[in-house]
Amino acid sequence: MRRHTISYTALLGFLFFLLASQVQAQNERKFVRQGNKLYEQALSDTTKQDTASYAQAEMAYRRALDKRPDDEKWNFNLGDALYKQQKFDQAQSTYEEVAEKSTDKIEKARAFHNIGNSLLMQQKLDESIEAYKKALRNNPNDLDSKYNLLYAMNLKKKQDEQKEKQDQNKDQDKDQDKQDQNKDQQDQNKDQQDQNKDQNKDKQDQQNQDQKNNQNQDQQQQQQQQQQQQKISKENAERLLQALQNDEQKIQEKVKEAKAAKAKERQTDKDW
Repeated sequence: MRRHTISYTALLGFLFFLLASQVQAQNERKFVRQGNKLYEQALSDTTKQDTASYAQAEMAYRRALDKRPDDEKWNFNLGDALYKQQKFDQAQSTYEEVAEKSTDKIEKARAFHNIGNSLLMQQKLDESIEAYKKALRNNPNDLDSKYNLLYAMNLKKKQDEQKEKQDQNKDQDKDQDKQDQNKDQQDQNKDQQDQNKDQNKDKQDQQNQDQKNNQNQDQQQQQQQQQQQQKISKENAERLLQALQNDEQKIQEKVKEAKAAKAKERQTDKDW
């Protein structure tokens, strides 16, 4: 029966590969431990937001993930470091990769919970509500997801109420604008009416003035006619008086002539 043997050279190669793998694994874990230390240090200082330490932790996690990009826990830690730096959109993408690849329902629930938090910080309320619901579908007993779901739904309700109030205010503003426009139109109409009234008054005043002027002219003409008539009457009277005087003079002359003739007759009788 033939025996299978391993050569010395092959054995050395296998041992070298095993040693290199162990060294590489130790380096990866070293980066992860370094990232965890930086993360915990920044997290323990509650007096400030140490974004520099979170950024260093992010770099450490990424160096570890360069060797093992599918490691679920390290990706989760990377998402936490991004979230603490307020890189909410990047943290959301990282948690989504974890949720998609994870086969453990509890881990999926944790990932969806953090997706909901990242969306909530981006003011994406509808999407965050759906993420919390997915977290609860995977882990119905997750009290944190229940609380955050209610919190997000309450924010959504207030947002809708505020939007509805703003819409009502817009409608009221539109109504007010319409009323103002109507009032402006009414004012314009009133101004036009006042202007027309003033024009009519001016026209009426002008007519009254013209009528008054006409009356004055008529009165002046009447006065002139009366004066002319009075002048004519006076001339007629003078002519009539002159005529009467002339007639009287003629009559007197005739009387004198008659008397003279009569006297002459008397003288003639005596001579006889």
